[in-house]
Amino acid sequence: MQLQVLLVAGTHGNEINGIWLFDEWNKSSFLINTHGIKTCNVIGNPDAKKAGKRYIHNDLNRSFQEESFLSINSSNCESARANELVNLYGEAGENPCQIALDFHTTTASMGSCLVVYGRRNADLALASLIQNQLGLPIYLHESDQKQTGFLVESWPCGLVVEIGPIGQGLLNSRIISQTKLILESLMEQIYKVKNVNQFFPNKLIIHRHIKSIDFPRDEEGNIDGYLHSQRQSKDWQELKKNDELFCKLNGEIIRFEEDETYIPVFINEAAYVEKNIAMSFTKRELWNLKKEWKQSLIDLIHQK
Repeated sequence: MQLQVLLVAGTHGNEINGIWLFDEWNKSSFLINTHGIKTCNVIGNPDAKKAGKRYIHNDLNRSFQEESFLSINSSNCESARANELVNLYGEAGENPCQIALDFHTTTASMGSCLVVYGRRNADLALASLIQNQLGLPIYLHESDQKQTGFLVESWPCGLVVEIGPIGQGLLNSRIISQTKLILESLMEQIYKVKNVNQFFPNKLIIHRHIKSIDFPRDEEGNIDGYLHSQRQSKDWQELKKNDELFCKLNGEIIRFEEDETYIPVFINEAAYVEKNIAMSFTKRELWNLKKEWKQSLIDLIHQK
């Protein structure tokens, strides 16, 4: 089986920088160096892109659930699209891809980072290569039963790239340049593994998801407080006991009261308000790279 990589932009239709880059790439194939690796480049949610919205019925990046794959004729736009993408590009699809790379932007001050869902060996191995090359933080999203059904989980190996901050529906030169750089770096690392010319790092730094917290709300469920100025744009920075979290108009300050030190991420992400998430807490950990992670990625890329 020939190695193919699925490249996805516009999983959320109002995250337009990756979409714009892919559109330009389609006009001039030389704009992106894929190092000879065959790719399938797709807009994740074309209906949402056309409407200028994050999604039509449901978040596509929460729609890759088993129940979504029962019928491709589903009246739910995102369920049908999730089904279609798997049928076209899944491991057993018409045009199978072994690796999925999903490019996103965020309104939070996350800079450029990788998101890994769960602890799949090949995902961690590929993420370690990019962290070693570009120094990107890795956010390990796990143990959150409210947030499931992510696109990349439907492929044997997959990473999400998040870049911010950028407002929804806006183009930005830095975001476009960073997307291009990370895309080409990922393809370079895959190429090196394919050609047995890759050295894996011994360790990687993981920001492991612990939990998410909501904004303060009144008895009717309405938000009645806002992010404190000391917390805004402080993604990846330590949060300690008594640090400010939220403010209310009456001057009340809501503080972080736990004894544990956490690293907050996706602080004040606009799209997460509907998910009742003001920020997520992580623990920063140094992990040894395991041999089985490396071997899993090598085997996947070299499978016949």
